[in-house]
Amino acid sequence: MNDLGLSPSIPTKDTYNSEYEGFCFQADGLSFRSRRAKKTPKKQGYFVAFWEKDTNNKNIPFSFEAFPDKLVISVIDGPLSGQFIIPKSVLREKKILKHKGITGKMALRFYPSWETSLNKIAQAAQKWQCDYFIDTTNIIQKEKLAQLYFSSSSINNKKP
Repeated sequence: MNDLGLSPSIPTKDTYNSEYEGFCFQADGLSFRSRRAKKTPKKQGYFVAFWEKDTNNKNIPFSFEAFPDKLVISVIDGPLSGQFIIPKSVLREKKILKHKGITGKMALRFYPSWETSLNKIAQAAQKWQCDYFIDTTNIIQKEKLAQLYFSSSSINNKKP
């Protein structure tokens, strides 16, 4: 982010989901929750958990109201790498965050653009997810990265 002329806050480690290297940070007036997705041996895509504990110490999905502005999912798989940077409004629309009768989700599978031969459900997920994905394997596109991190819309100028 320093290449973009920004100084993010010092990251704070998330209390939960430590195996996914969870942390939160702020930059340019926006707040972010980050996770590193894991490759699983039996299914395509990369799995990540994101939940918190309620007052009874039970795992629950994050709520829309309390969630940071963006979710950042980092994928590192050998020579391949990339990030999904998803606005919380999209997470609400996709029923990932708990909100007004929507249960929310505590885990999700992500499908970078290099994942091919996916089943129909995975293809549908990849289709919307890739609007918020940047492949950082070779050359980092600073303009696209800045738009994903600091714009409220997708890189294709679709409304979230």
